[in-house]
Amino acid sequence: MKAVTIDSYGETPKTTEVPEPKVGPDSVLIRVRAAGVNPVDWKITAGYLDPVLHAEFPLTPGWDVAGVVERVGPAVTEFAPGDEVIAYNRQDVARFGTFAELAVAPIRAVARKPASLSWAQAAGLPLAGLTALQSLRAAGTGKGDTVLVHAAAGGVGSFAVQIAVALGARVIGTASERNHDYLRSLGAEPVTYGDGLAGRVRELAPEGVDVAVDFAGGDSVAVSTEVARSAARVVSVVDAGVKEAGGHYVFVRPSTADLTELGELADAGKLTVNVDRELPLDEVAEAFRISQEGRTRGKIVLTV
Repeated sequence: MKAVTIDSYGETPKTTEVPEPKVGPDSVLIRVRAAGVNPVDWKITAGYLDPVLHAEFPLTPGWDVAGVVERVGPAVTEFAPGDEVIAYNRQDVARFGTFAELAVAPIRAVARKPASLSWAQAAGLPLAGLTALQSLRAAGTGKGDTVLVHAAAGGVGSFAVQIAVALGARVIGTASERNHDYLRSLGAEPVTYGDGLAGRVRELAPEGVDVAVDFAGGDSVAVSTEVARSAARVVSVVDAGVKEAGGHYVFVRPSTADLTELGELADAGKLTVNVDRELPLDEVAEAFRISQEGRTRGKIVLTV
């Protein structure tokens, strides 16, 4: 089968022929239709996650996938061949990723594909959608809260805006001015990031915000703790130092239940997936280049 591989850290990823992966007892083999691209994918291939994630070579990157179940392991009763599924396929070892014609995923990471989403949209949902959902949950977000979302126009941020709105919250989202109309279309009140951000947020929310979720890094945690009513409801997925400030650090976890919840929001018309760019599998290096620029509005997806 065809898959994207590297033979050592720092290599430019390329498509090659590799053996079909084996299917364990509690796993499913997925015929990949599309795979979402996330910053963590190129960070893994560059070796940035080596201190915390064991890698084996040749390595196929990719944690997001949407496709059709090809085969199931002997202990699997939840899915059957022909089922359309999505998965956040993070495993304990980086080796067999989703940038391939076939991918194996443990059932704890798999859920049924939302019927309302295209293959590309479905592939862009798992990691970013779960990150947004689990971050808002860590902050106890609910109806009536005012929520500050940093990097609100990005892949994770745009999901966080929509989920928070669906929960009944008021949302203030940081973004460049070119993305302000986009944020308004999602239900957020846009504010320009950069110097003086805390003051601009205070103009919109003089009494402070209830929740702040950081998907940008930099000084976002400092700004969040300055404008939040309680540091305990500040969450970051970028800066683990948020814990020292009294907040929460979130590293997204696979969850069938959470993926199902996201799918229900999508099928109810409360969550859309904006695909910024679709590229064929052979153009993975270009997809990584675009992702590294950090200027995408929504998701980058590889089609298979």
